Amino acid sequence: MDGSTQLSSLRRQSTIRELQHETFDCVIIGAGITGAGIAREAVRRGLSAALIEKDDFSAGTSSRSTKMIHGGLRYLAMGEVALVRETARERKHVNRMAPHLAEPCWMVVPARSRATLTKFRTGLTLYEKLGAVSKADLHRNWSGQTLADQFPLLDRKTYPYACAYREYLTDDSRLVIANVRDAAARGAVVGNYLEVTGLATRQRKIRGVRCRCSQSGEEFVVEARTVVNAAGPWVEMVCRMDESPVLGTKQTLHLAKGIHISLPRDKLPVDHLLVMNTRDGRNIFTIPRGDVVFIGTTDNTFHAAPTLWPSVERQEVDYLLQPLTDYFAMAPLGAADCIAAWAGLRPLVEQPGKSSKEISRKEEIWLSEAGLISIAGGKLTGYRLMGIEAVDQVCEVLARDLPATDDLPPLPGGDFSQSLLELSQLLQQSSNLDAAACDRLVRLYGTEASDIVNLSTQPVLPGSSLIQGEVAWAVTMEAACTVADVVYRRTRAALYSTERCEIVEPIAKQMATLLGWNAERTDREIAHTNRLLAADLEFQHTP
Repeated sequence: MDGSTQLSSLRRQSTIRELQHETFDCVIIGAGITGAGIAREAVRRGLSAALIEKDDFSAGTSSRSTKMIHGGLRYLAMGEVALVRETARERKHVNRMAPHLAEPCWMVVPARSRATLTKFRTGLTLYEKLGAVSKADLHRNWSGQTLADQFPLLDRKTYPYACAYREYLTDDSRLVIANVRDAAARGAVVGNYLEVTGLATRQRKIRGVRCRCSQSGEEFVVEARTVVNAAGPWVEMVCRMDESPVLGTKQTLHLAKGIHISLPRDKLPVDHLLVMNTRDGRNIFTIPRGDVVFIGTTDNTFHAAPTLWPSVERQEVDYLLQPLTDYFAMAPLGAADCIAAWAGLRPLVEQPGKSSKEISRKEEIWLSEAGLISIAGGKLTGYRLMGIEAVDQVCEVLARDLPATDDLPPLPGGDFSQSLLELSQLLQQSSNLDAAACDRLVRLYGTEASDIVNLSTQPVLPGSSLIQGEVAWAVTMEAACTVADVVYRRTRAALYSTERCEIVEPIAKQMATLLGWNAERTDREIAHTNRLLAADLEFQHTP
């Protein structure tokens, strides 16, 4: 365990003092994947940087995605060739930095006829050329017994053919945490639960941000030579704090809501990612993850003000469940079969006349007269490139010549060359955990899974797959401040576990010991997390 990557909630006050007493080259508002990537890129180039987040790291869009590192094959049909080429090649870069968080998987597209299969393969061949896909990872065709072996439940009378091609599966929130920790290890000062309440200006130029700590109520100013607004769905809210006009043309945001649902894997036993067509012509995915399979996503314009916890509606759940019986020989599944659900907002850049599913995912950067740098749009896969682009703008404002480099050092936990299976087997040999538990740990933490096991392999409650070492690690190494931080964003139990509610109280009690909570705070944490978990499945009680 490298102490330099430590990001402990136990030293929170020390972090706030650092933010108060240093003048940074840049302060980044928003610690989703975009802000985390910008902070990491800034300190890699030698800039002093602060990263602040009003909630928890990745609490918004960056923990609510479909969790894929992919080039966006469907964007070829929209003419976004440059975007597809860029992100298709970027998949391998993310895999190289964090092989546990960009795992190669087969994405399977069923076909009703050879003609349909041929048409798809034509587009896929271009996609693979754009992405410089290696020969070993080129697509393959499945039919007959091969298809039966790979997808036993697939309705092979309707879909006698399938094409399987490579994409990468990630854990979005874990990828954010890894980038945040790497930025901190390189010198960035980072803090969650620090809300920006205003911009600090001097001589009509922005020279920092005003903050309020939601944990203590303390208010202070973080001074900086530049401010980068990477607030995701809240980008325009931060822009409104700046009274100066944008240089050039500034577009508005178009928020798109996407939901996902989790089903027990024994009710939908699939081993590969599958593309399904909905009856209105969209593509959605079934994605296996441990003991669950999650399905997503919807793509509807969100007309209200941005919110951290968009509700999951019954009709959205039914929309995702409906195609299952079109593809699988199985009894229909209903809302009651769901064990988890989540909803997020994508901050797309508005394109008049286009629906959310038609809007380009290309990012844009706006610079105001007062110096506020805002970035919006973009895709999870391209976060590193967005960081480079944003820091280029920071360097331009600062008149500093600090070019980006091509090297790809590993993120925390990503320093291994063997397969995930081999890494899991090594962990199993050195611990008393079973294969399933080790598989889960290495996919979340990579090589750092062994450090977590060394802390404790004791389950948080008898029979649980979650171990106490993970809770201690979340608090002492990953700045978890609340039970929801641990359940939703560090261990991912809220999304992938069948024991979501049972683990809340023991986690709260362990955190109380680590953080010195009194009984009132502990009870409040338990009640709050249970309310969130119940709200996730509220759709089960509506017609």
